[in-house]
Amino acid sequence: IKADFENLEGKTVSIAGRMMNRRIMGKASFINIRDDIGNIQAYVRRDDIGEELYADFKKWDLGDIIGIEGFVFKTKTGEISIHAEKIVLLAKSLHPIPNEYAGFKDMEMRYRQRYVDLLVNPNVRDTFVKRSRILREIRDYLDNLGYLEVDTPVLHTLETGAAARPFITHHNTLDIDMFLRIETELYLKRLIVGGFPKVYEVGRIFRNEGMDTSHNPEFTSIEMYQVYTDYFGMMDLIEDMYRTIARNVCGTDVIEYQGVKIDMGSPWERLTMVEAVKKYADVDFTQITTLEEARAIAKEKHVEFEERHTKGDILNLFFEEYVEEHLIQPTFVMDHPIEISPLTKKKPSDPNYVERFEL
Repeated sequence: IKADFENLEGKTVSIAGRMMNRRIMGKASFINIRDDIGNIQAYVRRDDIGEELYADFKKWDLGDIIGIEGFVFKTKTGEISIHAEKIVLLAKSLHPIPNEYAGFKDMEMRYRQRYVDLLVNPNVRDTFVKRSRILREIRDYLDNLGYLEVDTPVLHTLETGAAARPFITHHNTLDIDMFLRIETELYLKRLIVGGFPKVYEVGRIFRNEGMDTSHNPEFTSIEMYQVYTDYFGMMDLIEDMYRTIARNVCGTDVIEYQGVKIDMGSPWERLTMVEAVKKYADVDFTQITTLEEARAIAKEKHVEFEERHTKGDILNLFFEEYVEEHLIQPTFVMDHPIEISPLTKKKPSDPNYVERFEL
């Protein structure tokens, strides 16, 4: 339903869509038709389409896909509608959909039957569309910077990369077990070694671990690698990319989320993990030199730790306990302790920390 019906009043049009509700009033009915663009009301009268077809029409179900030909008019309340002169059942819905007024609200059912969720809750469709646009904008942004998009193998012969349990499958021809990838990192780095200066991949990742509404065993990851830069250069890239995507997709770099305005247009704060803990927990880890001192301050501040935890682990526990809840606006947290940062470059000025950032 893409036409500008305001300018088509009195003209004959043809539309198709799904019947979302119906009000039968004897010899005439009002129905609501929806497609991927929006909704429009249609007026169906027995005297216009014929007694036999009208009797059939009254037996059609919500969710049926129908075609309508008729002229555009405004109702007494000023609502743009279509006065049906022809009507046809295009595709039958074998199961009537939930009434859009009653809603489809059970979260588990919404996730299990995502197609019904999309039909009944239009805002969910908007999320799908926006996700697609975000991915396209990321690709455009990186392509314009000279990055090359690549595909790397999903099936690996070794358990490699991040600390996660892989899914295992079997390659019949080679008669070997293989592992679904849990990251795209290693093959992308091989391309860097092979002479490509900037590469990225929008890749499906598989992790055979727990799941909840925000963790799925398979998900999309975007990794990018670039030569001749450092983590400050990558922070600059990420900040500008988010800001650009927000402006292009949402039309603004100030986004409201859960009642809070997130400002992506202003310069983003950059804090080391030590600075963040000092700022929000009033504990200065530059003055803590031993594990015993770290354990003592943790006990004093009621930060729970385990026997295996090092000083760097305890710093991270302070960050999680005291800092994370305050980081509402976009913030780069830099220079994580080496104990929680495998495969990361040590800081030349202090090998207890690494050149790493998280947004």
